[in-house]
Amino acid sequence: MKNRSDRPAKGDEHIARVFRVSLTIIVAVALVAGLLMWFLTRQLEDVQPVVEAEVHAPEAPVRELAGSPPPVSFEDVTVAAGIDFVHTNGAYGERLMPETIGSGLAFFDYDNDGDQDLFLVNSSHWPGHEGDESPRQALFRNDGQGTFSDVTDESGAGIKAFGMGVAAGDYDNDGWVDLFITAVGPNRLLRNEAGRFVEVTDTAGVAGWDREWSSSAAFFDFDRDGDLDLFVGNYVRWSRDIDLEIDFRLTGLGRAYGAPNHFTGVNNYLYRNEGDGTFLDVSSAAGIKVEEPGSGRAVGKALGVVPTDYDADGWPDLFVANDTVRNFLFRNRGDGTFEEIGAFEGIAFDRDGKATGAMGIDVAWYRNDRELGAVIGNFANEPSSLYVTADGQPPFADEAVLEGLGAPSRLALTFGVFFFDYDLDGRLDLLQANGHLEHEINTVQPSQHYAQPAQLFWNCGEACDNRLLLVEETGALAQPMVGRGAAYADIDADGDLDIAIAQNGRRTVLIRNDQSQDHHWLRVLLRGTRSSRDAIGARVELTAGGQTQRREVNPTRSYMSQVELPLTFGLGDGERVERLVVTWPSGVVQEVPVKGVDRVIEIVEPER
Repeated sequence: MKNRSDRPAKGDEHIARVFRVSLTIIVAVALVAGLLMWFLTRQLEDVQPVVEAEVHAPEAPVRELAGSPPPVSFEDVTVAAGIDFVHTNGAYGERLMPETIGSGLAFFDYDNDGDQDLFLVNSSHWPGHEGDESPRQALFRNDGQGTFSDVTDESGAGIKAFGMGVAAGDYDNDGWVDLFITAVGPNRLLRNEAGRFVEVTDTAGVAGWDREWSSSAAFFDFDRDGDLDLFVGNYVRWSRDIDLEIDFRLTGLGRAYGAPNHFTGVNNYLYRNEGDGTFLDVSSAAGIKVEEPGSGRAVGKALGVVPTDYDADGWPDLFVANDTVRNFLFRNRGDGTFEEIGAFEGIAFDRDGKATGAMGIDVAWYRNDRELGAVIGNFANEPSSLYVTADGQPPFADEAVLEGLGAPSRLALTFGVFFFDYDLDGRLDLLQANGHLEHEINTVQPSQHYAQPAQLFWNCGEACDNRLLLVEETGALAQPMVGRGAAYADIDADGDLDIAIAQNGRRTVLIRNDQSQDHHWLRVLLRGTRSSRDAIGARVELTAGGQTQRREVNPTRSYMSQVELPLTFGLGDGERVERLVVTWPSGVVQEVPVKGVDRVIEIVEPER
């Protein structure tokens, strides 16, 4: 083999000639570029500073709207009601991602006295950065009139964890509602023993991986055997080392909180209740694990979940809101397994075919017809999604713009979302809890603010095609909040629904609904016998004034939160219920006579 010195001189001359030609071309290009830059500089002597572009979402067609939102009166009663909880997020300056995600909350009746108590999820300090106080979860007991007392110590609910979300459900059917708390690290199960909570996580087998980051969870009876199973959503593969290595930054701010698309996804958990106080992880066998073909990497980054029997086949399905990747719809096959068909059924992506920064989620028959709607709160500059069926059948289509939700929700960074009838007119309205991730976001994005008001949308009914009209609120909902989890309950036994909003690193806000429309109402509490005692998954259809409203008993909704178990039906001016039918998870169909309105009725499932 010849070395470089053995090459013919002719080859060397050829190389030299090519080099000289190339050098000439490079110099010529450089001269042209220089002249062009000089010319452009002369033309643009008055350079304007860069300003944030104003982006406008597509607007819904202009229509004549019949009616307008009724007068609204929401009052912040947090202090007066005795809620003195302040959320700890552990932030100390390194901008670790779990600090900004926030926590959820739950309304539930922990002491069986008939009114709704309030459980508030707390996070913690990071190791080596402990403060003077020792953060823990908190439980407040309701006296039935909307005044609360802190019973954290006496109830045993004050465990310490970097808490995220909460699910409430009577998993052992003993008549006392239990609690499951998701966390960064091991999750926790608290068994309610006649008003005193005892941790049974290890015995039950639901701690999960000790390095996992779990978000929303839901109790539901996926196999319809009469006890509650447990779904646990997991967010991203995270550790402090991974976070610092990514070193996410914003121009002008320095280090910032990392975006989820910089972290890999993780699989969710599905635990089957074995009926003896223990659960079995059936995630793989049941088809809950969703992985990329070839790489085997987990796809999901779950933040919100709601169980609903969307196809009315009697088996509860799961809607999962994933952050920056496609949303999931797990269809229950009825044989102990699920198939993920979110893309096929139209809820995986937004109206432009893109994955969104999805946070909270809720599902409801908000039009009082056959159409099912699923709302998802998204990141800033992404309108909330509103997926709706057609002719009562999937696939869903994102109709947020057509329904009036698109443009008003574009700027907000939305976490908690839920449907509820705030004015008791018989139509489901919508509330969104908003708040940004970065304290200084307004410095780099003038249209954005860290604390943001909640948004209330009024359902205008058939007169204007059930569009959702933004209510210009001036009361408690107008105060800027760093909103995260949100839930509702009737805290003062007046029939209308009040609101609690968890803030990240700030006090929880309790907001009383003082609407005064003189509308009638009916609240329905179900007790299962063949089905689980909480009757989770039961469907109730109420007909009044010729209009039929549909609800499902599924307290898991919003963002890592739980609403109250009773169902509230607004009746407007109607003074009688024409028909009320319950379809229990067991398959039993029961028609119940209703003797009056403006009351709570309890319905027990027939044993045969």
